[in-house]
This record gives sequence, structure tokens and C-alpha cells, in this order.
Amino acid sequence: MERPGRTLVKAVVWNIIGLGTMALVGLLMTGSMAVGGAMALINTGIGLAAYVIYERIWARIRWGIAHV
Repeated sequence: MERPGRTLVKAVVWNIIGLGTMALVGLLMTGSMAVGGAMALINTGIGLAAYVIYERIWARIRWGIAHV
């Protein structure tokens, strides 16, 4: 079973990647670094929270796990 700390580290690393990607997309779409950055930060905050909750729910579901 995955520990909560591992889930959090995975979520943070993934969201750093997403933050950079979203900031670039926001900049390209709006022409503004400030607007693109704000969009990226909001998206990252929501995505981080959703991912951690999602992973913790799946950590409790035994379906599909092979027991050795």
C-alpha cells in the first residue's frame, strides 16, 4: 500500500510539470504572462487537491491488487 507522503510527493512533482505547461499555454493564448501565470496557479491548486484525494481513495480500494 502506498503511504500518504509518497502520494503527496507524486502529486507535487506532477503539478510542477503541469504548472509550467499551463503557464506556457496561458501565455500563448492570452499574450500575458500575468494572466497565464494566474491561470496556471489556479489550475495547479485545484489539480493538486483533486489528485491527492483521487489517489487516497484508490489507495483504499482493494480491487485489482494482486496479493502475493
